[in-house]
Amino acid sequence: MKLQEKLDSFRAQFESKTPPDKLEIMHRATEDLRKSGIPQRAIKSGDRMPDFVLPNLRGEKVSSEELLRRGPLVITFYRGVW
Repeated sequence: MKLQEKLDSFRAQFESKTPPDKLEIMHRATEDLRKSGIPQRAIKSGDRMPDFVLPNLRGEKVSSEELLRRGPLVITFYRGVW
């Protein structure tokens, strides 16, 4: 199964279990984001990431430039607990 097929299946399953009023809010918010132009300004595959400094788990500042000197860099985002 291709990635897009897996994503489509996940979406269909999620939407089948989501209350219609909540689903409408989500779809409206997604459409608002699309209309805002954010997707056109987002970094695309193959683009160079701008340099940044962020805190690590211990709150220490870490720069992307420093990390890239060690080798390839993979970035993940954790939204935290809601």
